[in-house]
Amino acid sequence: MILLTRKAEFSAAHFYWNDGWSPEENERIFGKCSNRNGHGHNYTLEVTVAGQVDPVSGFVVDLKALKDIIDREVIQVYDHRHLNLEVAEFKKSIPTTENIAIAIWRRLEGKIPGAKLSRVRVYEMPDLFADYEGEP
Repeated sequence: MILLTRKAEFSAAHFYWNDGWSPEENERIFGKCSNRNGHGHNYTLEVTVAGQVDPVSGFVVDLKALKDIIDREVIQVYDHRHLNLEVAEFKKSIPTTENIAIAIWRRLEGKIPGAKLSRVRVYEMPDLFADYEGEP
């Protein structure tokens, strides 16, 4: 078994808001991130797959296919979007780094031929990232 990681980048805006809380509570918990106009990040995505090395190609997975899947399932949907307003999965959940990682996992799971999704890592900033490795 070997792990292979592919990186991608996207830019998106978001804000943190819980409709069940008062505006004051949202501001207390989320601070500046509760501004309903949103703010943006340049996200870095790492998708790690696990599998056996094919003895003929030397690859775990077709690298172009992996890039195309990430592009189709994530980049085309998230890049230059306001996550709260334009991306379906964030109409009902707060687009935190953690929730973005989970949502991306769900978008990719079962769609990578010849390899098993092992980890999704989303960097919101160079010093802040979330890892998701699926349900135990």
